Amino acid sequence: MSELGKRLAVSAVGVPTVLGLVFLGGWFLAVPLSAIAAWAAHECYRFAMRKDIEPVEWIGAPLAAAFVLIATWQGSFTAAAPWSLALLGLATLGTMLAVMFRRGPGGHPLGAASVTVVGAVYVGLTLSFAPLLHELPARLGWSSGDDPWAGVVAVTLPLAATWIGDASAFFAGSAWGRDSAKLAPGISPNKSWIGFWAGLLGAAAAAAGWHLIASERLLGMRLGGLGPVTASGVVLGVAAVLGDLVESLLKREAGVKDSGTFFPGHGGVMDRIDSLIFTIPSAYVLLVLLASL
Repeated sequence: MSELGKRLAVSAVGVPTVLGLVFLGGWFLAVPLSAIAAWAAHECYRFAMRKDIEPVEWIGAPLAAAFVLIATWQGSFTAAAPWSLALLGLATLGTMLAVMFRRGPGGHPLGAASVTVVGAVYVGLTLSFAPLLHELPARLGWSSGDDPWAGVVAVTLPLAATWIGDASAFFAGSAWGRDSAKLAPGISPNKSWIGFWAGLLGAAAAAAGWHLIASERLLGMRLGGLGPVTASGVVLGVAAVLGDLVESLLKREAGVKDSGTFFPGHGGVMDRIDSLIFTIPSAYVLLVLLASL
């Protein structure tokens, strides 16, 4: 199957599934998202194991899932932050004890502990902003608390900017970027500057379209108008590229093409969420900042 065919197949199943879970919200979204976070942490730890560093997965993977569950339980950043910070501290101490007793001086204890904690934060703490973003309209008074579509609209911003930006970059890069200057040849040789700029335009257009819909749905929302929201789309486009490049860097160091085989023929979980890991928390911060204008 061609690369385009793979993308279309994943999108045909993945997009409706994701939107359905976002519409249901709450624990319907949190439980599968926490499982995704745990599995993504597992894939991240596999990268390290290829370099003879063995993380403490029985601590790191549950920690990644717990971040998502805490955010859903508490419902806001200010309420979830102390719990997440306390859990992170306890998990860090537990990891240090685990590497002391089970790795020893010859088992790369510092590397094992560092990868354990960073891996959980990288995929778990970042994804925990999805339920927080889902609850943001109700928390900021943008909509009535019983409107199930309000959370969908909020979460759709990073999803649309990421997916449309990625599609724009793929088609533009495939058509005109093969022989053009490469964006980061040492990390991801196939990415071109043409694809990068096309991705930013796609993300900006997605954000502009999102604003037109959100302004009709989230009547209490004040985000400074179409211009700032469109500019936020550009920021999300940059975040998506950085997320993609970070995972490409990890895969290149590990010497693998894909993060795993969770999706046969399409790679692993991290291959599907690498950009969202960056764009979801970025969207949360951007919306909070824009709401304060």
